[in-house]
Amino acid sequence: MNLANVANIVRGLSADAVEKAKSGHPGLPLGCAEIGTTIYFDCLKHNPQDPKWANRDRFILSAGHGSMLLYSLLHLSGYNLPYEELKQFRQLNSLTPGHPEYGHTEGVETTTGPLGQGFANGVGMAISEKMLAARFNRPGFPIIDYYTYVLSGDGCMMEGITSEAASLAGHLKLDKLIVIYDSNNITIEGSTDLAFSESVKDRYLAYGWHVQEIDGHDFAQIKQAIENAKANEEAPSLIIAKTKIGQGAPNKVGTASIHGAPLGEDEIKAMKQALGLPDEDFYVSEEAKEARKQVLAKGAALQKEWEEMFAKWSTEYPELRAAWDEAFNHTLPDDLVDRLPKFEVGTSLATRAASGKVLNALAKEIPYLVGGSADLAPSNNTHLEGYSNIKAGDFSGRNFNFGVREHAMAAILNGMSLAGGLRVFGATFLVFSDYLRPAVRLSALMNQPVIYVLTHDSIYVGEDGPTHQPIEHIEALRIIPNVNVYRPADAEETVYAWLEVIKRLDGPSALILTRQGLPVLPKPADLDFSKGGYVIYHEKDNLDITLVAAGSEVSLAIDTAKLLEAEGYGVRVVSVPCREEFMKQDKAYRDSVIPPSKPILAMEVGVGSGWYSISPGANIRVFSLDRFGVSGPAKAVGEFFGFVPEKVAEAAKDLLNE
Repeated sequence: MNLANVANIVRGLSADAVEKAKSGHPGLPLGCAEIGTTIYFDCLKHNPQDPKWANRDRFILSAGHGSMLLYSLLHLSGYNLPYEELKQFRQLNSLTPGHPEYGHTEGVETTTGPLGQGFANGVGMAISEKMLAARFNRPGFPIIDYYTYVLSGDGCMMEGITSEAASLAGHLKLDKLIVIYDSNNITIEGSTDLAFSESVKDRYLAYGWHVQEIDGHDFAQIKQAIENAKANEEAPSLIIAKTKIGQGAPNKVGTASIHGAPLGEDEIKAMKQALGLPDEDFYVSEEAKEARKQVLAKGAALQKEWEEMFAKWSTEYPELRAAWDEAFNHTLPDDLVDRLPKFEVGTSLATRAASGKVLNALAKEIPYLVGGSADLAPSNNTHLEGYSNIKAGDFSGRNFNFGVREHAMAAILNGMSLAGGLRVFGATFLVFSDYLRPAVRLSALMNQPVIYVLTHDSIYVGEDGPTHQPIEHIEALRIIPNVNVYRPADAEETVYAWLEVIKRLDGPSALILTRQGLPVLPKPADLDFSKGGYVIYHEKDNLDITLVAAGSEVSLAIDTAKLLEAEGYGVRVVSVPCREEFMKQDKAYRDSVIPPSKPILAMEVGVGSGWYSISPGANIRVFSLDRFGVSGPAKAVGEFFGFVPEKVAEAAKDLLNE
């Protein structure tokens, strides 16, 4: 197999696709053609006919703007990415979108584009490899034994998330993580000298990585560096590959202009002439087609060998095989609800504390449930009792210490979820969800069931003051498509919320939990929590007004209702722990819970704009907090902002008297 020939075919396909689309980034595909070709046609353990093979090596293009490199490699190595799709690059509904999208194109391991996310996903996949190996491998049966390759660029190395993730990867000694750094010294604005002069090599050595420097256009050096990386079993590897952006384009090589713009017909013609390619659009040589056959044959043989080992392992260790099936299928006990804690009406408990009890009960029933906190486990109540912590050399535990690295934590969780076999959660204070947000958005985009435990949910954080008192954060999470946000009203609703979250497999969920104690409230016998909202307190007389709330404001609403009842009003209280699920219900159900013919007062200790959506066209007002908090004892802060029954009752009567 002549890898140089295949690499030049990659260059031709990539340049032609960008040119036809009149849009895209040809610089990286041309500059990294040798790297990509070496990985896909020589080093990668994969079977393009089965992209979901559990023990495949993973390849992540963290610099996702260079997507045509990946699409060319996927097509040429035999994945189900038809030739015609290369010609539809960046077109509506094509399999070759502008940035790689997980679940859309076979062989794409994760959605990349926001720089550094793919790098951190790769750390997560490498962690999963260690954890799954610790759980399932036995002497003579390396059932899980894969490498994670990541191709990153200068932009990835500048992003802060990469530093967070690299620091943790070095700490955990993830030796099966191999990052190739496409160091071409060019960004959109020009030379990296404009803003980037550090020694990446020294930084990664300080992180505890194994670092090599090579010529990224030399096949022998690329191959040797990967072999060296595999031989090192003490640290993750960074291969700094010095490349020329746009290599092969005779007049634009090494320039910023080739980063994100088509080459132009004349430059493509000159490039193909220089590379010895025919002047033909989307040319694929017979040698490249033969190379594809070799990759397919090698991949099929590797998977067949693994499947034979897997079958023997399944026979010898049937209990491990049963655990494998449960983990990879996310199987839950039928009677899970009966195995969870019960809470007595009238008792008081912070929902973060209730969540900790529920989480630990779930951990006993779901062995593949793992997670941790960004240095806040005692506050988040997320430590799984009786299980050890993950650490370098021992990945048999179930608790993570992510350190103060919220952004990397969320992206690492995405990578772990994508790898399969584990159900993952991560925790921090709600106010720091701003640090999680880019990765949460990608969880939602990729339909990954990552669980976010977010505590200290409001001004009732108290003395820590406005920097730590969330105001806009719940609403900010709710507006991300495909994120389910649960804000339980008490310990019992916290049980139900965890049940809904653990059952959800088509997207992420966020549990919003209190620092302060909340009373366990009486519930109706016919409660259906799965619908996202229900009547928790029925009117005693003819209905005059409906109070709608979530979280700690539900008990406030009930106390307000009792004040109003004493004055002769008929008041209903509705708990809406998950507005996303409530709004999915049919109108008849929603109207039966919140009658649109009567005034509605919704309340939340935070930005309230989203609550106007719960009953379109109705006479609705929102009692909310649309300014930053203040420092002081929690009770005093709540009273200062008017979140007391008397003030809410005044607002309700004002609405009734309009």
